[in-house]
Amino acid sequence: MATQHGLQERRRQRLRFQLRRKSGGRPRLSVFRSGKNIYAQVIDDAQGVTLASASTLEKSLRETGKTGANVDAASVVGKLVAERAVAAGVTAVVFDRGAYLYHGRVKALAEAAREGGLSF
Repeated sequence: MATQHGLQERRRQRLRFQLRRKSGGRPRLSVFRSGKNIYAQVIDDAQGVTLASASTLEKSLRETGKTGANVDAASVVGKLVAERAVAAGVTAVVFDRGAYLYHGRVKALAEAAREGGLSF
């Protein structure tokens, strides 16, 4: 019988395989969501380099919000990672939601990144 972690890993690998096929050399906007925080990175897989990143653990974001585990914090992180990616010269990415559903905090981060100037 498959464990919860094993099922998540299968979903993550299946999604990454599809992203690799359809990315066309674009960097990947990867999202990690924990119980208390949310993290986002723009990763160039060809070179193995992180081009931009943002999370609710940053000092400026910790001072403004009470928690990093809500939709408002996710949208702030999405805008911040988009600003940093555009400053690094990246405008087109593929969205890697990991094993998470496109709903709630993940969706809020994606929509805020689109508003911030990233296209995917």
